[in-house]
Order: sequence, then C-alpha cells, then structure tokens
Amino acid sequence: MIVSVSQPYFAPFPGFFYKAHLSDVFVILDEVQFPRGTTWITRNRFKNAQGALWMTVPVMKKGLGLQRINEVRIHTKGRWRAKHLESIKSAYGHAPYLRDHLDFVEEMFSEKYDRLIDLNVSIIDYLWLQLGIRTEMELLSELAIGSTATTRLVEICRTLGADRFLAQAPARKYLDASLFESAGISLEFFQPPSPVYPQLWGDFIPNLSAFDLLFNCGPKAHDILIRNT
Repeated sequence: MIVSVSQPYFAPFPGFFYKAHLSDVFVILDEVQFPRGTTWITRNRFKNAQGALWMTVPVMKKGLGLQRINEVRIHTKGRWRAKHLESIKSAYGHAPYLRDHLDFVEEMFSEKYDRLIDLNVSIIDYLWLQLGIRTEMELLSELAIGSTATTRLVEICRTLGADRFLAQAPARKYLDASLFESAGISLEFFQPPSPVYPQLWGDFIPNLSAFDLLFNCGPKAHDILIRNT
C-alpha cells in the first residue's frame, strides 16, 4: 500500500492531485503547525489578461501565537470574497467550462466557511471528484498520531498498514530515510509533471490552481492530469 501526505493547500495545483492519484491513501496534514510566513495554505495562482492572478484568503493570526492548521479562522471583514468571485468571473468568463463549476465557486467565496480547514478541504473534495481521483483520503486529526517530523510520517504508514511512502523529490533532504528503513517501509520519490493544456490569455503558465485546468478543459481534465502515468 502506498501512502502520501500533504498540507491542505488552498485550491491546489494539479501536482497535488497527481500525487494523490499515485497513492492508495492520501493523508491531509490538518493538525500540524500553521506556517508563520507566506504559504500555499492560504493562497494560489489563477490567470487573467495580466498573467498570474494571485488569490489569498485572509486569516486571523494577530495575537493568537502558534496555531495548528485546523484552528485557523478566516477573516470575515472586508470585501475580499466578493472581489475574488468577480475576479474569477472576469478572468474565466470565456472559459468553456466555467459555468459547469460556477455554483461551487460562488459557494467557495460565500460566508459559509469559518475555519480555513473547512474551506480548503471542501475545495479539495470538489476538485478530487471533478478530476476523477479514486484514492482514499484521510485527515491526520482522525488518526490520533502525536509524533512529529519523519517519525509522524512513519507512524502514519504504520497506522494505515502501508509499506510504501511516496514524497516529491525535493522532500528528500528533509526526511530521515533510516526511520523508514527501520520500520520496513520503502521511501519513494517522484517529480510531478506540469501538464500543458489549452489556456486563456496568451502564453501558457504552468502549475496554476487545478481550477484553471478544470475551467479550460472540463471532462478532459482527468486524462490530461494522469497522461504521464
């Protein structure tokens, strides 16, 4: 059994789902520390006439000290939700499949979500379904694992009965391979491809949010995502 993990990114790029596709179980690290600096957990890139279009979900951090990801709450003040929704409609108004997903996009930028984890997991669930990912998904918080760093990853594998752990190549320098070896778990690395597909607005920009792939390619998005497997 192959296990892989990831933090719950906001509107993740296609490589996030490609890694899930290669795995039997994909674990969302919702219970780890929320990063202090800029992070893909609160922002991602879309595309408009000017090029890459950054969208950020403002969150509450001031005076709260260190937080776990599943404790972070979304900032409710300002018009950021309405602005993001209008930006999507403007940027992708001529995309062939925007209308197929507009109901969810409107929900995504509604006031339905209070916690960042609830918003991000809802988005991941939606993209998971639309991209045809059949892998089992688990939340770290549901596995009752208290260790940290590489030990946590080994414990995730043990808890799920996995004998293989899959990580992206750049993670090699951060992982203690000896801990996996001692546990009898094969540590494997891969480099996610950057699928090229029809895009609006000029030159192709790789690794945007998977919504860009979905809005432009619709039902073909699954085959485009996995064609290098």
